[in-house]
Amino acid sequence: MLRTFLALFYFIIVYAVLAQQGSVFGKIVDRSGEPVSAVNISVIEASIGAVSKSDGSYELILPAGKYTISFSHVKYRNRTITVNINQGSFVNYDVRMRLDTQKLREIEITGDREGEGKITNEISLEGKSAENLPSAFGDFSKILVTLPGVASNNEFSTAYSVRGGNFDENLVYVNDIPVYRPFLSNAGKQEGLSFVNPEMVSNIRFSAGGWEPKYGDKQSSSLNILYDEPRTFKGQVTVGFLGGYAVVKQKVNDRFRFVTGIRHKDSRYLLGTTETKGQYFPTYTDIQSLMTFDLTNKGSNQKNKTKLHWLIYYGRNRYLTKPESQTTQFGSIQANFRIQTAFQGQEILNYDVYQSGVNLSHIWSGKSLTRVILSGVYTREREYFDVEGAYRICDVDNSASGDLNDCVVVRGIGTNYNYGRNRLRALLSTIEVRNEHLLNLQNLFEWGVGIQTKNMKDKINEYSFIDSADFVDLRHSVFNKLSLQANNYTGYLQNTTFLKDSTHAFITGIRFNYWDFNHQLIASPRVSYRVKTNWIKPTTFKLSFGWYQQFPFYRELRTFDGNLRQNSTAQRSVHLIGGMERVFTMWGRPFYINTELYYKWQYNQIPYDIDNVRLRYFDENSAKAYAAGADLRINGEFIPGTQSWFSLGLLTTRENIQEDDRNFIRRPTDQRVNMAIYFEDHMPSDPSLRIYLNMVYGSGYPIGPPDNLSARNIFSGDQYYRADIGLSKRFDMISDSMFRAVWLRLEILNALGADNTLSYSWIEDVGGNQFAIPNSLSARFLNIKLSTEF
Repeated sequence: MLRTFLALFYFIIVYAVLAQQGSVFGKIVDRSGEPVSAVNISVIEASIGAVSKSDGSYELILPAGKYTISFSHVKYRNRTITVNINQGSFVNYDVRMRLDTQKLREIEITGDREGEGKITNEISLEGKSAENLPSAFGDFSKILVTLPGVASNNEFSTAYSVRGGNFDENLVYVNDIPVYRPFLSNAGKQEGLSFVNPEMVSNIRFSAGGWEPKYGDKQSSSLNILYDEPRTFKGQVTVGFLGGYAVVKQKVNDRFRFVTGIRHKDSRYLLGTTETKGQYFPTYTDIQSLMTFDLTNKGSNQKNKTKLHWLIYYGRNRYLTKPESQTTQFGSIQANFRIQTAFQGQEILNYDVYQSGVNLSHIWSGKSLTRVILSGVYTREREYFDVEGAYRICDVDNSASGDLNDCVVVRGIGTNYNYGRNRLRALLSTIEVRNEHLLNLQNLFEWGVGIQTKNMKDKINEYSFIDSADFVDLRHSVFNKLSLQANNYTGYLQNTTFLKDSTHAFITGIRFNYWDFNHQLIASPRVSYRVKTNWIKPTTFKLSFGWYQQFPFYRELRTFDGNLRQNSTAQRSVHLIGGMERVFTMWGRPFYINTELYYKWQYNQIPYDIDNVRLRYFDENSAKAYAAGADLRINGEFIPGTQSWFSLGLLTTRENIQEDDRNFIRRPTDQRVNMAIYFEDHMPSDPSLRIYLNMVYGSGYPIGPPDNLSARNIFSGDQYYRADIGLSKRFDMISDSMFRAVWLRLEILNALGADNTLSYSWIEDVGGNQFAIPNSLSARFLNIKLSTEF
């Protein structure tokens, strides 16, 4: 009875509201009568808008009155209509769009074919998603971890692996300018933030494999970030317990605009929740700016015919910690152990990164485009550590008859000592020229050449030993000075073909790379195919096949004993990827499902082990490997006006190293299952009150005792799961206030209180038994942020 009453009450309220409103609806088609999707529809007199669906239909609910409605699309001329809405009326207005030939030339020349659909296996995200994602430091890399096939088990680190690859196998570009990670960091807690500032991002394009020949030579993934080109002035300042940021976006005039951001990270409070107690002084600050210039001749009737992007960046990291003590309890109910460690000493990691890059583009007579990309990076890094840890490991009494939780048997007493004085300087520069030629409406031919220079100087001075079970074991000792000067010469050819009905499309091409360090020339042919069906539910199938080969950058050349391998050659990977994309309707709203099956055959590989976030490479290209799996992603408006998604990745990756005689074993990044959820919601009665959920799960990575090839990766580590929740409330200010709005945001980090394990330290007791001591990550933490918009 109560439910009936509430339903009737709800119907009366809705009817009363709708009775004061009207509706304008219809279908948007082109000149041939085909539906046009993704048309932006905006009401000039009100902040109301919509986007046409895949069948071209649209609908706007408006209060009674007279309105001017604008229809715009990247490929068509803008349309404007005027309608009169009466109370309770329904106005049917179909719109016919006409191609804008000037826009069409620009779009086809620059390769942006949203209307045609992407050919390669690629995921696109709006920059707003990266801004809203709740995470420890608001780092951009955490939005990638919510995508299928992308894994990370460390909230302190910006590193991520893709489909069984490692942290060094990912391409990252900002407006086609390459960016890099620091070299000396050996722990996530030492890192700063990733290069990409999420507050400056307008679009994200991520490929987990099968990307085009014009992008570079890595084995795992390609990420291209587009920074914003503002149309109006906007500013924001945010402060919180873990740092803050400020960003300013401004269109100065039609020929110059810029976006500038400053970030500051201070992780001492979050580090205080870990098992290692001590004094933490970690800070990171960066500033970057993208300036956009329209250099087109003032007499030209075409905007942005000549366009310049200028990116500048400076990052400063200062990490100092003085650990004091750590207590870790591990094992099972039947066999429970505890290790207590007292520390003396300190760790220091400092680095400064300077980068500048320009991307100059020019359209020649509407059918050709040339881009010239120049960038330079200088980094100066210093890593000092001198830490001694005295430990005691014992059995813990869990019986009801004894002293609960007390040590009953001491299994071992010893000392860990780690010493290092390492310095690195690197100067990297890149020059690349890309050309695009529109041969006709069905073919776009592209080619390019480039050169990358590396000049690196590395001074290594480190050693470590364990004094345990009445003997001293020197675990690691390196003293050396290294220098690397090398050039990579690259080039590519590719052609994009659309058949006349645009149902079928191909990208075929080849990429060349010559490395003068070992005088090796490699060629990487690649092909991608896409077919769009005419089914009721729009469905697209994709297939990609090609070679992805990666020359060593620097760390791959360094051996365990601190020397540079002179005979190293390119690691090689063959990608075979099949995918399906489908649009379907649920709850009256469009949703997208993307599934991919992939297989990667990898040969001439350099095996490696992972120590926290440091990769330790073997001495030879002595392994062959494979990775196979499936990825699934569903995204859409689960809640009207929001974007949420669910991701699932299944993976197996194994390798066969020549010298271990064990056939194929699990690779260090073999995470069999990873799942992620990004979810947005808001109060129906108050859209300014919003909630965000970021949840990830990953099965355990393989582990094994160090320096033991026969037992390498024979065990499975603990699973990783984490949920971060964000609650925000917007307060709009009065019109004469200096601020447009104020946001109050509450974030519950690691809301489930998961005791996640980052890595394991191996200790041997007096009986010769080895114990894997888990090194845990952060506990639950409450972060509060205050933001102002102006």
